[in-house]
Amino acid sequence: MQTIFWILIFLSTFFIMEFNAWFTHKYIMHGFLWNLHKDHHKKDHDSWFERNDAFFIFYAIVSMVCFYLWNYEAIWYCLPIGLGILVYGAAYFIVHDIFIHQRFKWLRNIDNKYARGLRRAHKIHHKHLGKDKGENFGMLIVPFKYFKQ
Repeated sequence: MQTIFWILIFLSTFFIMEFNAWFTHKYIMHGFLWNLHKDHHKKDHDSWFERNDAFFIFYAIVSMVCFYLWNYEAIWYCLPIGLGILVYGAAYFIVHDIFIHQRFKWLRNIDNKYARGLRRAHKIHHKHLGKDKGENFGMLIVPFKYFKQ
């Protein structure tokens, strides 16, 4: 019975992270922490790294704390939560940094309806160079209108 709960917690955490990413992106990155995120919209540096990458560190720490609590405090449900955060972070990195922004020159030739919709929605998000008037703050789930063209 614990296995089913483990799987449900892992999947729930992964899907909650999509909402969390949307919320963080809209209200924190485009809000009071815009100074960390703005170099992602308008390159003002020569480095491969961006100040925006600091947000990955935050979620990595949360995931590691969950692993610690599972391993040293025997809180069993912290393992699927930590893994859900970790897997979502990996998916986000692959989709956002590799597939969309081509920070590594991999996955360039993926061309299907979902891939085109993701790219289209992200392109619309990046047409706004300032912190205001943005749209499409999610990553893996985007409005259906971007898949119809």
